[in-house]
Amino acid sequence: MPLAPLRPLLAAALIGSISAAPLAAQTAPKRFDSGVERPQSAIYIGNSFFYYNNSLSNHVQRLLHAADPGYKFRVTSVTISGSGESWHDVDSYFRPGALGRYSFTGDNQVVFNKVDNDHLFDLAIMMDCSQCPIHPQLQAEFFEYSRKHSETVRRHNARPVFFMSWAYADRPEMTQQLADAYTKAGNDNDALVIPAGLAFARAHAQRPALVLHAEDRRHPSMAGTYLAAATVYAALFRKSPEGLDYTAGLDAGTAKFLQTVAWQTVQSYYGRLSAAK
Repeated sequence: MPLAPLRPLLAAALIGSISAAPLAAQTAPKRFDSGVERPQSAIYIGNSFFYYNNSLSNHVQRLLHAADPGYKFRVTSVTISGSGESWHDVDSYFRPGALGRYSFTGDNQVVFNKVDNDHLFDLAIMMDCSQCPIHPQLQAEFFEYSRKHSETVRRHNARPVFFMSWAYADRPEMTQQLADAYTKAGNDNDALVIPAGLAFARAHAQRPALVLHAEDRRHPSMAGTYLAAATVYAALFRKSPEGLDYTAGLDAGTAKFLQTVAWQTVQSYYGRLSAAK
């Protein structure tokens, strides 16, 4: 989406403000991996930030297939428009014989999955509403349900993972606030945090004219979803997405830039990831 639809004064303000966006959380994360060496399945629990542009999980799958066509990674995405963590009945998502029981192949065939009812998913990737972690009336609820859902997920033999969302296009100060809130929640619950919000800030700082938001300045553009997916891939699988040939329809130069930003962000946020490889 071109920058032109935004009013000229707003566009100028965005370019000026995002260049100063923070590229790190003030609080350092304590966990640098999901706790699952080679995850085979995941459930995404969130809202429209996940389902925009034909689903974040779909683009992560495409990146993973580009990296390793033989890697089997089953995913289910459970999203409610506008939802926060408190809207989701996470315990019900692990009931036997329900979510993940079957999937659709690339040629639109139904495939019935072999799932262990006592271990439906390796990972539960969760996010709150776009303002909830930092909203004065909702922040306490964010920390409360981050704890409750982490306990529920672990009770079902899965690992909790938090997805750090991004700042609104016209509110860059949200980046630092969201980064610190999600990092604290991750540390409090021994959960990996995926630093997608910091990746947005880094991309904005390096290429201010690249539009990562939809016209509402909140949801992701296709480039924004691709950047988030590349960051998820880098964080979960501890590998660089640089050079992967899946571009989600973006031009090769833009996709390469976003892949690099995702990897830089993950390395920076976790600090010692490169030393651990």
